[in-house]
Order: sequence, then structure tokens, then C-alpha cells
Amino acid sequence: MTSRRPDLAAMIGPLGRTLLALEAPILEAHGLAMWAYAVLLNLDSEPVRTQNALADAIGADKTRIIRILDDLAARGLIERRPDPTDRRVRLLSITAEGRRLRDATQTAIQAAENDLLDRLTPTERETFLTILQKLV
Repeated sequence: MTSRRPDLAAMIGPLGRTLLALEAPILEAHGLAMWAYAVLLNLDSEPVRTQNALADAIGADKTRIIRILDDLAARGLIERRPDPTDRRVRLLSITAEGRRLRDATQTAIQAAENDLLDRLTPTERETFLTILQKLV
């Protein structure tokens, strides 16, 4: 006989909403929308990610991400430049200021997450984070 448990979505959904509510004021305080933060998190130090590849990586609509990239570029947080091998393609890179803002925002978000994770024992916390990383 198997034990009955809620479906995964029924458990993850409320947790996701809790995390989004936790992040919202932090993102606002740092002047970032959720999608802008996702862009900064997914830009590595090498300027090789195209706009399309970035949109795919963060699950954003390719046409909608342009406005976000325009804003980040205007604020000096990212750079977009033509690909030397295909001038129709734009290569993206994060600037030093973008990296600073991303890191400060992530530090604040993870500090707030730690308050939530404090409900778990150290062993439960380590197991939970390990399992999440395996599932995503």
C-alpha cells in the first residue's frame, strides 16, 4: 500500500508563490523586475549568449525579452554587440555594474531564503537543496 501524498505541483505551487512574494520587495528595492533579474543571473562572464539562446534558457518569449534587454542595456547593466560572424545576431554580456547589482540582489534574496530554510534541520536543508538541484 502506498501512502497518499499531495501531487508535486500541489506542494511546489504554494512554495513557489511564497518565494515569489519573498523576492518581490527585494527585486523592487534593487530596481529589477523578475525577468531582468533572470537575465542577469543567466549571463556568464563570457559574451557568447545570443538573445535567442538567453530567452530559451530563462523560458522567456523571444519577442518580449527585447524590451527587457533594451532597459538593461540603457542602464549599463548589460552590453549587446553584433556577432562578428553574423551581424544579424547580438551577443550579450553582463557589465561590471550588472554583475554588482546581480550579486547584491542574489545575496539579499538568499538571505531571505535562509530565513525560510531555517525551518529545516541542517540535514533536511542539505537534502532539500540537493534534491531541488537534481530535479531542475
